[in-house]
Amino acid sequence: MPLGIYISVPFCRTKCSYCNFASDVFSRAVFERYLDRVCADMENATQVAAEMGGKMESTVDSVYLGGGTPTVLEGTQLERIFGTLRQRFEVSPTAEVTVECAPGTLTPAMVATLLRCGVNRVSLGVQSFVDQEAAAVGRLHKRSTVLADMARLRAAGITNINIDLIAGLPHQTGESWEFSVAEAIATGAPHVSVYMLEVDEDSRLGSELLAGGARYHAHFVPNEEAVTDFYLAACDRLHTAGVVQYEISNFAREGCESRHNLKYWTRQPYFGFGVDAHSMLLSETPEIDAVRFAPSDSLEQYTGGAPLQRTVVSRQSALEERFFLGLRLPRGVSLRKLSTEFGEDALQDARSAVSELVHEGLMEQRDEVVYLTSRGRLLSNEVFERFIGAERIAS
Repeated sequence: MPLGIYISVPFCRTKCSYCNFASDVFSRAVFERYLDRVCADMENATQVAAEMGGKMESTVDSVYLGGGTPTVLEGTQLERIFGTLRQRFEVSPTAEVTVECAPGTLTPAMVATLLRCGVNRVSLGVQSFVDQEAAAVGRLHKRSTVLADMARLRAAGITNINIDLIAGLPHQTGESWEFSVAEAIATGAPHVSVYMLEVDEDSRLGSELLAGGARYHAHFVPNEEAVTDFYLAACDRLHTAGVVQYEISNFAREGCESRHNLKYWTRQPYFGFGVDAHSMLLSETPEIDAVRFAPSDSLEQYTGGAPLQRTVVSRQSALEERFFLGLRLPRGVSLRKLSTEFGEDALQDARSAVSELVHEGLMEQRDEVVYLTSRGRLLSNEVFERFIGAERIAS
C-alpha cells in the first residue's frame, strides 16, 4: 500500500490568535537547523520504521507540507526538502503534492518554486473573506490578496486549490459568514474546508474566551448556537453549489477530495517528518495491527534530538479507530466488513452503542452500514467517545 508523507514546517509570519498548532514566529536563523533535522529524518526513515516496528513502504502517492506556513521558507529551502524526499522515496508521477500557503506569500518566484518541486495542489488559509474578521485574528491578507493569489496559481497551471474557512471568528455574523461562503464558491475552488472555532487553552483566543476576557476581540466571538448555524448553512450552500461534503469538515467537487487526508480517515499508512508530525505504519508483528509514533511538539526538543513517542495499536484499538475515523466520512462504516475483519464477537458492544445512538438520533443504520446524522456530525466527539468506551470495556 503506497505511503503518504507529511512534512511539518512550523514557521509563520505571525501567530494567529485562534491557532493551537505547534507553530510560531521564529528567527530565520532557526530554519536551516530545523531543515537539517527534517532531511536527516527522511534519510533515516527505514531505520526509524524498523525501530518502531512498522512496515516501511518506498512508494509514495501523496505528499503534504503543512504548518505553519511552508511558503515562508526560501525557495532553495523548499527545493532541498523535496530533493531529499525524492532521493529517499519513490514518489509516484501521479502523486498528489499539497503545500499549505498563507495568502500573500505566493509571489511569482514562490509559485515558480512550487512548480519546480512538483506541487500540484495548494491549500490557502483564508479563514474569512471579510477583511475585518481576518485582521481581528492576526491574518495579514485581504480578500483581494486571496483572489490575486488564486489567479497567479491558475495561470501557472495549479488549479487544485483548497480554501480554509473558520466559523466563529470575532465579529462574524450570519450575513458576513454567508458572504465568505459565497465568495469561496464564487472563486470556483474545487475544495473547501470548514472548521468551527476551537475554544481551548492552547490558543490565545481560546484561553481568553475561557477566562471571560476581552483581549483578542474575544467579546466579539459569536455564541455556540450561532456557530452551529453557520456550519449548517455552509453545508447547505456548498452542497447546492456542487461542492459536496465528504468528511465532517471537508467539501469537494467530484474527484477533488484530498487524497492525503483520506489516508488518515481510512487508516492507510503515512509517515510524518518534523515537529509534532505523526506517523502510522502497519505493524511487522502479526499480533499488533499498527504502530503510531510522533516527535515532540517543541521545536527546541525536536531539533535537540528528543526521542519519538511510540504507541502500539492493538487489534482492539484498531477496531475503535475504524469507528471514530470512518464515521467522519458520510459513506459511514460497514459493520459487515468489520465483522469479517475482526470477528462478530468483537462487535457486540459496538452494535449496542450503535442501537443507542440510532435511538438518540445521532446515527442512522441502513442494512449493515452506519452513518452519522446531521446532529451526530455536530456532536461527533461525543459519538466517538461512546465507541472508544465500548471497546475498552469489552477488552
